[in-house]
Amino acid sequence: MKLYSKSGNKLQSVTKESFKLEKDIQNLIENNLDEIFGLEFVKSEFGIQGFRFDTLCFDNESNSFVIIEYKKGSSYSVIDQGYTYLSVLLNNKSDFILEFNELKDKYLKRDEIDWSQSRVIFISPKFTDYQKNSVNFKNVPFELWEITNFDNNHIGLTQISSNSEVDISSTIPLDESKPNVVKQVSDEVKVYSEDYLINKSVNRPDWIIEKYNDLRQRIMDLGDVVIKPNGKYLSFRNKRPFVDIVFYNSGIYTILNMKEGTLNDPNNLMKSFNGKGHWGNGDYHVTIDQNTDLNYLMFLIKQSFDDKL
Repeated sequence: MKLYSKSGNKLQSVTKESFKLEKDIQNLIENNLDEIFGLEFVKSEFGIQGFRFDTLCFDNESNSFVIIEYKKGSSYSVIDQGYTYLSVLLNNKSDFILEFNELKDKYLKRDEIDWSQSRVIFISPKFTDYQKNSVNFKNVPFELWEITNFDNNHIGLTQISSNSEVDISSTIPLDESKPNVVKQVSDEVKVYSEDYLINKSVNRPDWIIEKYNDLRQRIMDLGDVVIKPNGKYLSFRNKRPFVDIVFYNSGIYTILNMKEGTLNDPNNLMKSFNGKGHWGNGDYHVTIDQNTDLNYLMFLIKQSFDDKL
């Protein structure tokens, strides 16, 4: 993709500038973790068991730890490093919790963390075709992001997405006598997808799928929207999650990420959680049935979308 800056009717090519050091990328990302990934910074250069993780983060939405690694070269295997790092994380859970509790003004308990959603994010100016293909499976718990430094202080971030339906566990040699780090991690870490959450019930009524597809398209048309599957629900987000969806055979449970008292809902469609715990983000919820007016529901969702810009 060629980029241009616009001045009146004139276009000027935007040129790329290289990052001098990996540390330059690291400092940039760590200072903007919440803005870019919606993550909470925990620590730089976290060392454990002879390994050193560039950035340790916490995902408050999924209650899971995230490791970020920055690369400028190409002579490394994202598969080997990614699974090794996740194995270290899963085998030293107490150390990660202790580090978090000592550095943050919060207190995490072991059973409050969803270890199944642990993941590694690799960030590099360029990944090779080999590296991209090595993670081209439907359930690899890594994210690859290419970062580009443009002139005039512009930064670009592009995620390398997988289009494969192949399960990585199907590629593991069947030799039970040897420990296999991929199998060990895959047994505990799960990569959820939109299709999985929609279709995990074999008895899902057709009207649920049709209603969701209609709602999904309307939400995506709002603008720059990303769908993030969590263990129990789908989160639609721009800078922040603005609506979450849980699928039931009886209806589509919809959670609006608005604080109580801030939603303009003249038809009183939404109900308040009244401070009760629940999945998802926000203080309002409704269960969509076959007769729910999606035009009115989108009027409410749009308020949450605008609130999170």
